[in-house]
Amino acid sequence: MRDETAVRPDVRLVLDYLAAGGTEATEEQEPAAARASMLESVRLGDLPVGAIAVSRDLTVPGPGGDLPALLLDPRDTRAAGPLVIWFHGGGFVTGDIETHRSFCAEVARQLDLPVLLVGYRLAPEAPFPAAHDDAEAVCRWAAENPAELELEVSGLVLGGDSAGGNLTVATSIVLRDRPAAAPVLAQLAIYPSTDATRTYPSERTFAEGYLLTEAGKRWYRKHNQVNPEDLRASPINADLAGLPPAVIMTAGCDPNRDEGRAFAAALIQAGVPTTYLEAAGNVHAFVILRGAVPSSQTDIRTALAALHDVLTRPAPA
Repeated sequence: MRDETAVRPDVRLVLDYLAAGGTEATEEQEPAAARASMLESVRLGDLPVGAIAVSRDLTVPGPGGDLPALLLDPRDTRAAGPLVIWFHGGGFVTGDIETHRSFCAEVARQLDLPVLLVGYRLAPEAPFPAAHDDAEAVCRWAAENPAELELEVSGLVLGGDSAGGNLTVATSIVLRDRPAAAPVLAQLAIYPSTDATRTYPSERTFAEGYLLTEAGKRWYRKHNQVNPEDLRASPINADLAGLPPAVIMTAGCDPNRDEGRAFAAALIQAGVPTTYLEAAGNVHAFVILRGAVPSSQTDIRTALAALHDVLTRPAPA
C-alpha cells in the first residue's frame, strides 16, 4: 500500500530547508510581512516568466474600486475564443499578480489561450466576501468588454489555486445562477479550499511539516473573517448541479487534500463532468514552486492537458 505521507525527493529538499529555519512561518508574521515573504519565495523558488507575446496591465472596475489585472497571451492576435480568468492563491491574505505572473504565462502557453490574472482585494483590509465580489465583477467585465481586452471572447474558463480555487468554484456557481454575457465553459481548481464547516483527516495528517500548516490555515481564516456557513466559503454544501465541467487537482501531502477529494466527489454525484487528479507526494503551493520542485511541472502539464481536453471535447449530441 502506498504511503500517502511520503513526499518526493525534490519536495523533501524544500521541506528540510524550511524545517531548518529557512523562512519564518506565515502564522508568525503580520500580513504585510507575509506578503513580502511569499513574493520573495516565488522569486527564489519559481521559474522565470519566459517568452510571451502579450503582457498588458489592465484596470478593471470592481465593487470596491479599480482592480489591477494582467493579460497574458502567447499570440499577438487571435480569432474569437475562450478567455482564461485566473484567481491567484494566498489564503485571501497574500499573493498578487507578481506571485503568479510566471505561472499564468505558462498556463497561457500550454493552453494556447489568453489568460487574465486578477488582482482581487485582500484581507484583512478587505475581508470576506470582498474577494468573491471582485471575482464575479471581473468575470462580468471581461465578458462585456472585448474592446478593452482587444479580444473577442466566446466563453470564460475559470481557474485558480488554493484560495483562488475557492473563487473559481464559487464564481462558477454564481454565474450558473446569474449568467454573464459569455458562458463559463470549464473550471480548473488546484488544491482548492471548498469547505470551512468541518475538519478533514488530511488537516490532521499534514498539520505540520508540509508547507501549509494547520496553524497557517487558522491564520488565514482569522484575517479573512470568513463565515463558514456562507456557500461561497464552503461551496461543497451548495447545489452543484448544472455547473460547467471541472478539473480538480489536489496535492497528495496537503491539509486541503481531503476537502478537494470530497468536492470532486460531490461534483460527480451532482452530475457535473469532472476530472479528478492528485499530485502524489507534492505539497500545497506547488504551482509557484516550479523551480524548487521541478517535478511540479509534470503535475501542471497534466492538469492543463485535462482542461484542454475538456475545452476541445465535442459537445454532446
